[in-house]
Amino acid sequence: QVQLVESGGGLVQPGGSLRLSCAASGRTFSRTAIGWFRQAPGKEREFVAAISTTTYYTIYADSVKGRFTISRHNGKNTVYLQMNSLKPEDTAVYYCAAGPQLRIGAPFYDYWGQGTQVTVSS
Repeated sequence: QVQLVESGGGLVQPGGSLRLSCAASGRTFSRTAIGWFRQAPGKEREFVAAISTTTYYTIYADSVKGRFTISRHNGKNTVYLQMNSLKPEDTAVYYCAAGPQLRIGAPFYDYWGQGTQVTVSS
């Protein structure tokens, strides 16, 4: 079992920044990819970014490239999502997830956190 807890969400003005954290515990060695996904009201869950916990290779959705950065702190078993130049369309519940391979599809991730709300509004 792997437990994931997100934090860092909140209300921010357009153009602002937030840093989300995903703290992992349990059998974390069994899952080598951590991904961030988001879901806005009335929309499907979509991929945001992911990182390999072994190679540190990263992948991003086109909509966030150049604005968001995913990183990992091994000693703390924590993955971060630094979000800059936020737009109203980034408003969503953000989830972190763990999976056995670095993929962009949600079905490839089998452990999920409870989510944290990000609202971008003036």
